[in-house]
Amino acid sequence: MPLETGLLEILACPACHSSLEEQDNELICTGQECGLAYPVRDGIPVLLVDEARHPA
Repeated sequence: MPLETGLLEILACPACHSSLEEQDNELICTGQECGLAYPVRDGIPVLLVDEARHPA
């Protein structure tokens, strides 16, 4: 389920403050050294560092 238009423009990674990209059911941090993947559950981004998946 895609996020509401314009939402990605105002959201940022809580860890490094870089912008986020939507991929499947996650928001991926675009920061070079961060890259955390935050889940989107029922159309709601869960922007908690403890809930994020670390890059592989």
